[in-house]
Parts: sequence; C-alpha cells; structure tokens
Amino acid sequence: MKSAIHADGSESADAGGILAVASQGLPSDPQVLARARAFAQPLVAGRVLDTGEPILAHADAVAAILDGLGGSQAMQAASYLVYACEHLNKPAEVIAAAFGQSHADLAVATTKLVNVQRQARLAQAKTGRVDEQAAQTETVRKMLLAFSRDLRVVMLRLASRLQTLRYYASTRREPSSAMAQESMHVFAPLANRLGIWQIKWELEDLAFRFTEPQTYRDIAKLLDEKRLQREGYMQALCAQLQAQLRPQGLEVTVQGRPKHIYSIVRKMRGKALGFDQVFDVRALRVIAPDVKACYAVLAHVHERFSQVEGEFDDYIARPKANGYQSLHTVVRDHDGKAIEIQIRTPAMHEHAESGVAAHWAYKEAGSKGYAGVSAAGPYDAKIAVLRQLLAWEREMSEPLSARDQGGHGLLDDRIYVLTPEAAVVELARGSTAVDFAYSLHTTLGHRCRGARVDAVMVPLNTVLRNGQTVEIIAAKEGGPSRDWLNPELGFLASPRARAKVRAWFNALALQETVARGREAVEKLLQREGKTAVGLDELAVQLGFKAAEDLFEVVGKDEFSLRTIENMLRPSEPAPSADDLALARMRSVGQRSTQGGVLVVGVDSLLTQLAKCCKPAPPDAIRGFVTRGKGVSIHRSDCSNFRNMAGASPERVIEVKWNDSAPALYPVDIAIEAADRQGLLRDISEVFSREKVNVVGVQTQSLRDHHGDSARMTFTVEVADSRALQRVLAAVAQVSGVRLARRR
Repeated sequence: MKSAIHADGSESADAGGILAVASQGLPSDPQVLARARAFAQPLVAGRVLDTGEPILAHADAVAAILDGLGGSQAMQAASYLVYACEHLNKPAEVIAAAFGQSHADLAVATTKLVNVQRQARLAQAKTGRVDEQAAQTETVRKMLLAFSRDLRVVMLRLASRLQTLRYYASTRREPSSAMAQESMHVFAPLANRLGIWQIKWELEDLAFRFTEPQTYRDIAKLLDEKRLQREGYMQALCAQLQAQLRPQGLEVTVQGRPKHIYSIVRKMRGKALGFDQVFDVRALRVIAPDVKACYAVLAHVHERFSQVEGEFDDYIARPKANGYQSLHTVVRDHDGKAIEIQIRTPAMHEHAESGVAAHWAYKEAGSKGYAGVSAAGPYDAKIAVLRQLLAWEREMSEPLSARDQGGHGLLDDRIYVLTPEAAVVELARGSTAVDFAYSLHTTLGHRCRGARVDAVMVPLNTVLRNGQTVEIIAAKEGGPSRDWLNPELGFLASPRARAKVRAWFNALALQETVARGREAVEKLLQREGKTAVGLDELAVQLGFKAAEDLFEVVGKDEFSLRTIENMLRPSEPAPSADDLALARMRSVGQRSTQGGVLVVGVDSLLTQLAKCCKPAPPDAIRGFVTRGKGVSIHRSDCSNFRNMAGASPERVIEVKWNDSAPALYPVDIAIEAADRQGLLRDISEVFSREKVNVVGVQTQSLRDHHGDSARMTFTVEVADSRALQRVLAAVAQVSGVRLARRR
C-alpha cells in the first residue's frame, strides 16, 4: 500500500486500496451515486441530525470525503442510503428492491451502529462519571469492531465522524464530551490501524481541539508564530540536501514532515519536553533507492550537520519486532536548530506506511514505551488492509500466544446489546434475554419473566444479536425456573448465569432442610419441657457456631437428636448402697401403693410417673430406681427407659398398676389442624365437655404444603387409656383437625 504527503503536511496510506477492498461487496453501477442521492433527497430534505447539521449536506460531505480517499461511486452512494434508511418503514426491503441486497445490508448495519453509538453517548452524558464514561467508551470500541466484519461500515463511520467534527469546527460549536472522547479513543486509532493517516491526524487534532481547547490554542499559536519562516526553511533544506546528494550518485526523494498539534502535545507530555525540545517539529524523510544508499545518505547527513548525542537508531540493522526498518537520527544545523531525519528504502517506506505495527506502535505506544505501553510484539509484516483491522481486534481480545496458535479473537464470541437507558452490555455470543438479565443483576435474573427486544415481546430463550435493545420484564418476587437449567431448552448460554440459578435452588433446598431441622429440635425441646432453652445457646453447647448450623445437620439426618436429649438430661448418679438394697428387697405379698402404682417387693416406696413418656393405665410399665427421687415409672416402650436399663440393668424394678386405687394420669395429646380463627376455643370446649382437665398447652402456627397450619400439644389428666381414646375421637371431629393422637 503506497502513501503520500499532502499539502498540509499530513500523511496517509493509499486509501484507495482500502476503499477498493471495502467496495468489493457493492455492485458496479455508474449511475448509482446520482440515483442514491435522488432517492434520499425527498426523504431527508429539511431534516437535520442531532448535531444540527442538515442531513443532506452531511451526506454530500461524507460522499466527498470517500471520493477524496478513492472510494467508488457505489461506496459513496451508501452515505445517502444510510440516512434514507432511518425514514423508511421497511428499509431493508425498500433499499434491496431499488439498489440490491448488498446496499440494503450496508445501510441497515450502518444505521444500527449509528443509533447504538448515539444512545451510548447519551448514556455517558447522563452518567457524568469519568470511570463509567471510560468503560462505556471501551465497550463502544469493541462494539464498533463487532460491526466491522463489513469494512464498508467502518469507512462510512470514519468519514461521517470526520465530517461531524468539521461541522462543529466550522460553526464554532462544541460537540458533547462523549463524542469528542469517542472520536479520540475509538475512531482515530481505528483510522490509524487501517493506515488512513489523513483521517487519523484530522480526527485527533479536531477531537483535541474540543477536549483541551486552551492547550490546542497555545500550541497552534506557537506553530503559527513562525509557520511561514519554518515552512520556507524546510523547503530550502529539502532542496539543498537533495542537490548535495545528487552529485554523489544518490537519487533520493526528500520530503518535509511537519507535525500535527496533537502529535506534538503527546510527545511533549510523553517525554516531558518543552516545545523547543520537540525535535520532529522540523523533520525530514529521505527515500533512498537501496540499503547501501541509506547508509551513504546517513554519512553525508552526519558530516554536513552536527549529530545530537543519544538520538540515533539503526532499525535497518536491528529491525523492530514488528518488521519496521529505517534509520533515525537527530542533527542540528549551523543555527543550532534540531532536525529529525528518517532514511529508508521505498520498500521500507511502503511497509512503514501500510498502517501495520511500527508506525502504529510508535504513534500509539512510543517506541521506547513513553506512553506507558510497550511497542514490542510479533506482528506479521505482510499484513494487508483487512488483516490490519483484525490485528487491532486481536490486540484487544486475545493473548499473543493464542494468536500464534491460530486461535480466534474473543470478539468472535461476543455480542453487544443495549439496555433501555442505552448502556452497552457485553455478552457471550448465543446469549439470551435471561443471560442479559443476570448480567445486569442477580435479583433481576431470578425475577425475569419476559423480555422485549427492540420493543417487541420475544420468548426468553431468544438468542440476542449485536446492537439490539433489550428490556426485561420482572416479577415483584419469585425465583428462576428449573427449565432454565435444561440445556436442550436453550434459556441460558452463560456459565455464570447457570451458576447463579443453581445457587438459588441450592439455597432454597438449604432453607427447607433448615426448617425441617428446626421443627425437629423444637419438638424435642417441647417433649423435654425445655422450651425456655435458647436455640443459639443450645447450638453453641453442641459445638456449632449458630442455631442455623445445628438445624442444617439435623435436617440432613447427620446429627442424632439423642445427642441433644442426653445433653438436656443430667446423667443419673451411680446408685448408692441403700438404693441397691431397696432394689433387692423383693418378696411376694409385700406391696407398696403410691399414686396408683404397685412396686413389687418394696413397701412404702416413693414413685413418680416419668415425664418423657407419661404412662397411664393400661400401658405396660417398668420401674427404674433413681437417686433421691424414688422409682421412676416408664412405659415399657420408652426409649429413655431402654437406654437407662441398658446402662444400669440392676436398677430396673418390677411395677404394675393398682386397679383398686383410682388416679388421674397426665398425658400429652398432639393435634394438627388447618389454622383458623376460633380453633383453640373449639378444641377447649371438647375437653370441657368430656370433663378432661387440661394442665398445659403449647401452640405453633406455620405454613406447609397444606397451607396455614397449626400444631398443638395439650397435657391432660385422664384415668386410663379408654378415656383418652374418647377424648381423641371427639377432638378429631372438630372442624379443620387433620390429626389427633397421643404423643
């Protein structure tokens, strides 16, 4: 790709080559430019852009810029069709019918990108925060690449942005900060990568003019003060050097290389130099026929002028890692003025001006890293126009090692969509509306119930595309669907979103487990008469940090309730000699009656009914000799009795009910019912009607698979189990009662 030095001193790669590549997808039609303008004129006449510039005038200027770069008429025609597209109901169909599918695809894709970037700038303006604006600008850069698979879109956007900045400059108005930043950090570097230096320099200077107006004016004033003198000096120096080299048989081309304002400021800041210290404010480039001639020119220059120490680089003998070759030196003339001189062959010049690597690295990063980025890296020296664009993409999206191994850029796997507030969101390719919701906020993803894409309702498993605007419809509460985890249904493409859904269901299962464990522990405490015990205190005594941890392991059946029972009940002391003597005194005919219980073999022995099982006639019972409390009476099937008997069988004593001594025995009744107003009153009336004395009651309201439920435990006094059965049968008839049983 060849380059040229323009009248204003700016330089550009052979943009005609780029435009030729970009125009390849457009059909050849010598009248297409005129037809496109005539087609668009009635649609856009009298209309203006949001910048205030008339649309038709803007399209004319964009077409002229493309023409100046060597673009075909078909390429220039697209500048009109893009703006006509916004005023058609079905632009893709209408433009395809009039100009062909290729023109329609280009117009629709470019229009979509225009709208995306406009909305992104509005979002940045609303935000106002520097960090968020920088992040948004970076995302817009990636989005531009995502749309740039069609190089025609890139060229149209570059030309359009240049014209917009020219319009602001000519009308002495200022663009938004977001537009100026986007021009500087997105469009100018892209033009540089493509080797379109003319657009690159102008974009940078215009954007810098709006972002730092005072600095721009200061440098412009310094340049303008001696502009005529400097230009005259440079022309004379070029002619003088060329004339001196010709007698030595060196047919060379010597060109002046004035710098642009932004380039000067950047070097001043990057190397902490004053304006007079920027060597290449006065710069020459010498194109010599071969390498031997390059060194001959260098020798003559160093002989003719005084060399500045430390300012010589031989990139011919030691090319840069990207393949760049040239001789760089800085000398002073007889008046002490510093002049930078570059010497190279035509082939080296073509390579350097192709937009690949060295010039890019030098301008963007600094060959010595003065901008904070190293310029080194393995670039392909033979890269062409489209490969330049892909090289920029790779720099942003993948490590060098992956590139060397033939890996694909990450942008192949990314898409960029918008929120209704025009914030750009980056997603994996193949993502759905549910992925989008989870990328914004986990709670929004959980409550996602529907989505609008470009204002149209779509199924939640619809795959999103670049540039679409997505709005999530969420419920006030609720969670995700298990269907979202089914890969065959295609609701989720993001592993991160799938992990969030799994975490929600895991947390739900944990809540159910904890609730189940809490219920079991609370029942145990009620049965033991230890409801006053604090749950957190109990958990700490058992070695847990909190009650929730205890409930979790109990709910998973990983912790035995018997351990809690043993802790709540103090261990029985070893029996004394008197206790054992009493236990051995068993003789038929000697009986003691106490509270309706006969202790076989012992007379006048204290007895008490065990609270753990609360026996009542005609339950089968056994006795256990305690220390200081006489004989504890248990039901034969009592688990506590079995444990104590297993540990101390010598303390078991035979007992039976005393049928001749009527007594009342406390028993526990468990009732489960649908919770309702008046339930406790109705059950109490049953006990009153049956003449049953209630000595204790505990109630608990909860929500289970039946709905609102109540669980009650009544301690009542009955003469025998037959009376208890009558009471249970009567309670079971109460409205809403699902279960009434003895505990």
